Amino acid sequence: MSENAQTIREHYAASDRGDLGGMLAPFADDIRWTEAAGFPYAGTYVGPEAVAAGVFGRIQDEWDEYTVAVDQVVDGGDTIVGVGTYSGTSKASGRFFAARFAHVWRLENGRVTAFEQVVDSALVNRAYAD
Repeated sequence: MSENAQTIREHYAASDRGDLGGMLAPFADDIRWTEAAGFPYAGTYVGPEAVAAGVFGRIQDEWDEYTVAVDQVVDGGDTIVGVGTYSGTSKASGRFFAARFAHVWRLENGRVTAFEQVVDSALVNRAYAD
C-alpha cells in the first residue's frame, strides 16, 4: 500500500473516531472538496476550514449516527478511490438512509489537493427533507 493510500485510510479512521483534526490533517491549504450535485451540501469548498464548516460541521449538526463505512480503498498512486456506504438518520425528519458512495482523492506530495464525491443523492435527500 502506498503512502497516499495510507493517508486516506488514516483520514477515514479519524472520521470513525470523530477526530476532526485528524480528518483535516492531510488537507492542503487550498484543497478543493466537491460534494455531488443534488447532495444536501452540493458544491465545491476551498480550504480545510470551508470543508470543516460546510460539510463536516453540517453533518454533525443535521444527522444522528452518520457513518462513513469504507469497504475498499483503491490505490492508484496519486489518485485514491474510497468505496463504501453512508448511513444516518436525519434529525429534522427522523428518517434513516443508506447510500453507496465513491470518493476520488487526489494527492500531491502527500497532501490531499482535491476530493470528489459520487453518491446517489436521491437516497440521502429522501431522508434529509422534513
